[in-house]
Amino acid sequence: MGDTGVGARRADFELFARHVSPGKAAFFERAGIDFALGRREGAFLWDVEGARRLIDCHCNGGVFNLGHRNPEVVAALGGALETLDIGNHHLVSGRRARLAELLARLTPGELPFTVFGVSGGEAVDLAIKVARAFTGRTDIVSARGGYHGHTGLALAAGDEKYRAPFGPPACGFHQVPFGDAAALGTALAGDVAAVLLETVPATLGMPIADNDYFPRVRELCDEAGALLILDEVQAGLGRTGRLWGIEHYAVGPDILVVGKGLSGGVYPMTATCLRRGLETVFDADPFIHISTFGGAEVGCPVATRVLEISSEPAFLEHVRCLADVFAAGFEELRGRHPTVLVGLRQLGLMMGIELVHPALGPALSKTAYDAGLLAVFANNDPGVVQLLPPLVIDAGLAGEILERLEVALTALERIAPTVVELS
Repeated sequence: MGDTGVGARRADFELFARHVSPGKAAFFERAGIDFALGRREGAFLWDVEGARRLIDCHCNGGVFNLGHRNPEVVAALGGALETLDIGNHHLVSGRRARLAELLARLTPGELPFTVFGVSGGEAVDLAIKVARAFTGRTDIVSARGGYHGHTGLALAAGDEKYRAPFGPPACGFHQVPFGDAAALGTALAGDVAAVLLETVPATLGMPIADNDYFPRVRELCDEAGALLILDEVQAGLGRTGRLWGIEHYAVGPDILVVGKGLSGGVYPMTATCLRRGLETVFDADPFIHISTFGGAEVGCPVATRVLEISSEPAFLEHVRCLADVFAAGFEELRGRHPTVLVGLRQLGLMMGIELVHPALGPALSKTAYDAGLLAVFANNDPGVVQLLPPLVIDAGLAGEILERLEVALTALERIAPTVVELS
């Protein structure tokens, strides 16, 4: 166990810089966010020295929907460790099957089959592989500025900035603006296997689609014979006030990708859920796709408990009530800070703080940190700061977050002219 006394932060930064990422350590030091993670519990993070506490409004993109070290989730993992280990992905597993059965009951539309993985990128890769194998087509259409992970096919479907340093682009990937059904219709004139979209693109700054967008996407895919893959790695599991974000649009996908929060924050678990018929791509060779750690048996009770908690009507109603608290709070904040704040992009507790200039997102991330909040700007639209608190906070803590944002926005107003001028 590492040192947690005075000087531990500096020691962790130096060791991290020597053996993990000198660039990341230098970035945070330049930004004045000199935080090395120590204790964590519920909605809170403490630095390694215990001197600073943050309210986590980033949640690692939804990993900690149920808070850090949620007691029920930790208990599920502890119980599993008494008798289970990772298991063997070659063999039949009743525990994996029961988790897949639960997903089949809870996912939107008819998605009776699941392939498990350990990362969102891996799950998206598999979705693209299935779409290509099933349709016999090659092309994938995704949203410009979207984000689906850093692995091979997922990377090719995401924003150019993440793939450009690593060589030429993969063939067959095309992008259109999110929310533009007409542009999507034009793109579908080609040899398209699937359309891949996030229900709410977090890294693009939380744009919320019009009510008729996803129904039209479904129609266009059906007309073109293309599959619809929905990436709910961040928007799923109650984050929007419904179990799945796409439920707001009454649309069923052909493939649903689930991740991050399915881990409960304690054991990596992702799921690629398939409509009937798509599983036949594995019939000839059921070992053509494998994931050594995907659906690990020791993680199945964790994911099961996450799904049970997240699908409870009272839990989802709680998320919707908290969303109302934030919506009302931001109306007040917008009135008091019109020179920097445009408003709140929001679907449940999937929220983006929209600012008047792209340079102000990174600046608000810093003033929020100084005010005791961890909130990170959207990398593909830096004029928006992501606001993703745990779904289990109470109204009192939601009010405290708003109070701390008041402090952060007041500080931002003081520096905004200089920040914009230097940008």
